[in-house]
Amino acid sequence: MNRLISLILVGVALAACDKPEAPRKAFVDVAGLDNTIKPGDDFFRYVNGKWYDTATIDPDQSGVGSYMFLNIPQKKLLQRILDSISSGSNAPGSIEQIVGDFYASGMDTVQIAKRGYEPLQPALKRIDAITDATGVLTFASSESTVGNASIFAFYVFPDNENSGMNIGHVYQTGIGMPDRDYYFKSDAATVAVQEAYQKYIAKLFELTGSDAATASKYATLVYGIEKQLATSHKTNVEMRDINANYNKMKIAQLEKMHPNLRWPQLLENLSAKTETIDVAQPKYFEKLNALIKSIPVNDWKIYLKAFTLKNYADVLSKPFVDASFEFSKVLTGQAKQKTRKQVMTAGVDNWLGQALGQIYVKKHFNEAAKNRVLDLVNNLQKAFEVRINNLDWMSDSTKIQAKEKLHAITKKIGYPDKWRSYDKVQIDRSKYFENIISLNKNEWAFQLQKLDKPVDKSEWIVPPSTVTAYYNPYFNEIVFPAGILQFPYFDFEADDAINYGGIGMVIGHELTHAFDDQGAQFDKEGNVKNWWTKEDLEKFQAKTKRVVDLYSGFTVLDSVHINGALTLGENTADNGGVAIAYDAFKLTAQGKDTVKIDGFTPDQRFFLSIARIWRVKTRDAFLRTYVTNDPHSPAMWRVNGPLMSLDPFYKSFNVQAGDKHYLPDDERIKIW
Repeated sequence: MNRLISLILVGVALAACDKPEAPRKAFVDVAGLDNTIKPGDDFFRYVNGKWYDTATIDPDQSGVGSYMFLNIPQKKLLQRILDSISSGSNAPGSIEQIVGDFYASGMDTVQIAKRGYEPLQPALKRIDAITDATGVLTFASSESTVGNASIFAFYVFPDNENSGMNIGHVYQTGIGMPDRDYYFKSDAATVAVQEAYQKYIAKLFELTGSDAATASKYATLVYGIEKQLATSHKTNVEMRDINANYNKMKIAQLEKMHPNLRWPQLLENLSAKTETIDVAQPKYFEKLNALIKSIPVNDWKIYLKAFTLKNYADVLSKPFVDASFEFSKVLTGQAKQKTRKQVMTAGVDNWLGQALGQIYVKKHFNEAAKNRVLDLVNNLQKAFEVRINNLDWMSDSTKIQAKEKLHAITKKIGYPDKWRSYDKVQIDRSKYFENIISLNKNEWAFQLQKLDKPVDKSEWIVPPSTVTAYYNPYFNEIVFPAGILQFPYFDFEADDAINYGGIGMVIGHELTHAFDDQGAQFDKEGNVKNWWTKEDLEKFQAKTKRVVDLYSGFTVLDSVHINGALTLGENTADNGGVAIAYDAFKLTAQGKDTVKIDGFTPDQRFFLSIARIWRVKTRDAFLRTYVTNDPHSPAMWRVNGPLMSLDPFYKSFNVQAGDKHYLPDDERIKIW
């Protein structure tokens, strides 16, 4: 009944009722539109410019607005839940007790301050006791089981060639800056990061008893080891090559290739009983095999101490937290630390996401929204199928494979059908550090029990309260957690133009990921397997090359451009997502109508909604780091980029040749 009422209000009452019972929500910020800017010159600023120029970023944040920053008000909501739970009386072993007591333990800053770095002293003493390279490897591998993965990182995930089976994967690690290129670039911004990072390492050693000169010497040594490891790391762009980052090998083979790494012992320390693993980046392990022998043991010990201190700095006393923040400021531009409540809310969401998620959805998730969103997903699938049928560059045989994959996609909306158990987690309200170790051990056990076992495709990767969405190629699934099912992405009372331009664009984006340059390499079962004809694949790759070239020309900051190769998958998904969402919208009653709301046609409202969901403003330092490391384009280009290639947008806003973002028809990106 509620849904029927909302549809009536949206569909007819706006024009027909002189005295509505309640004020209608305004889903388009008409007063905020900047009419001094032509839509064809910069649609992002036409819709968001007034907001952008007046919006202020809180000192404890690196940005404000939608997308990832919509998690800010979401975290405040979760914080209120946690404040209530932690102050109440909860049954032992209940999710409320586990969540509430963990939150309370992290809020007890008096106790945390008293302990200083005492919780880390046992680990530091174990490092002091190391006498040889074997000891270095034993410590590094054993510590991975409690969340302190320094030079050895192991995880369990589906096998590329058999997506129904989980296997062990090892991958490059060992560096403390966001990416290997930070160790080799010489521009002023990167040099500032390098200097701040070494200063941070030195400060950690000072906080644990070293004098300033010794601490500085140690920092230089640690940085040097990391730089050597970084030479073997693949770049962010190289990491996107799925086949090159899959190298399944027998342990016996690895033992011969890397005798200094002692693979059987490493895996035994991890309690990982297996005969075969995927060595994602072999050059890293070749380099590590050499460095374990060539770098003196005492230098390795200093490196392991630095890594351990960095790994736990944010959960120790305030001087360590402050040191960590001073470095992060340089990366993000964030001027002020988050409050303790903000930190702990994020911590609970990170370590106990599905426990907190159960409480969140009971209190705040509209179950009716789940069916409404499912309707949108189904409509977008129909629209996508039509687009595939109409492709002029793909053969009929490949189209059949594409449509089979499209309809095999699993849809997960809201929250898991089966919640994760935290029964084995031991939480002590007075021991924050030990709680984190317990949670990390539990996570390790959770991962390890999946090793060489069939994949559970009902598993969720992110907590349901998170404002995000994703496509998982190994599961061939699209996932929309409860957290994203809110305005500006979705509102139960909004007209279809708003919802199709919002969550519809996101749905289309995730569906397109199944067919971007990476997703297109997976079959409908989630295996890395070619299902294309040679000719179709060549045509597809030529089209994606045009995406790379177009986005590489977009300027972000002064001379900084988008990395078109790094962002190829996301840009392809944005372009496909907008087009598919528009076609799906045209299947609705409003999509076939021309009745204006707030002075705008349904088509115009659809595009206004797209620009609204990417209303984001960030600090320049954050944006510089983001462009270097994130596979998504900045928000402005997630609006302007795809709309530059969509014919209906040109018609809706009368975009003409001569407008700054006008593209001739033969230059517009049209893949899916």
